[in-house]
Amino acid sequence: MLNYKLNPAYVTDVLLRNNVKITGEGQPMLFAHGFGCDQKMWRFITPAFEKDYQLILFDYVGAGNSDKSAYDNEKYNDLNGYVQDVLDIVTTLDLKNVILIAHSVSCMISLLSSIKEPHRFAKMVFIGPSACYINNGAYVGGFEKKDILDLLETMEKNYIEWANFLAPAIMKNPENPELGKELNQSFCSTDPTIAKQFAAVTFLSDNRKDLSKMTTPTLLLQCTNDLLAPKEVGEYLHREIPGSTLKIMNATGHCPHMSAPGETISLIKNYLFNAS
Repeated sequence: MLNYKLNPAYVTDVLLRNNVKITGEGQPMLFAHGFGCDQKMWRFITPAFEKDYQLILFDYVGAGNSDKSAYDNEKYNDLNGYVQDVLDIVTTLDLKNVILIAHSVSCMISLLSSIKEPHRFAKMVFIGPSACYINNGAYVGGFEKKDILDLLETMEKNYIEWANFLAPAIMKNPENPELGKELNQSFCSTDPTIAKQFAAVTFLSDNRKDLSKMTTPTLLLQCTNDLLAPKEVGEYLHREIPGSTLKIMNATGHCPHMSAPGETISLIKNYLFNAS
């Protein structure tokens, strides 16, 4: 239900800006996509939940069919700009008791959203989360800082070449090449200027100090052989997020909601049932 206490023009602006789509009835389930993706990437798992939940999908500004004219370099210069967009959607729709399903960088965006307004959220599911991608002392993030800087430099020099290389490496499902191709096309359909800034914000962020502030029950889904989020990252998050549940998946790569939807659905449903 829309929050009609708000200015109708504001409501319309938020819903159009983030291309918000709502189906079904019941407890709200909000899906937050990862970097270089859009809400279409959830299509393999959403049918399993549409009978029992109200599904809310959206695109971050700059992705999918969002209003790209709303992109502001200053606002989106860190994750807080995206956090505000998530909270705008939740507030505009007056959502409570939300189950938030987040992928990749959206996991930390969702965590920060929950810390700011914990009364809005009931449970979180983090798919391929990472609080920091850069190795730091005993902390294993998966990359040296030089690796990340080289990655960002490659994006700057030749965005298409970067996408062609990284998409299949992230998907890591060579037996299903169409998935890597789809991810590549999604990368390439994003405005390179926006993608480069979002990539820098994603890969240079460090939210390790925020993990202990989390109070919303959280399921962590850790894939096998994930280029962006190695096993050590999942184990670290499990230790640092109070009361979290960690499940190591048989699925490989960074996008199990696309490459292994059956396993992803099963783990989410088991968690929601057992945690209720």
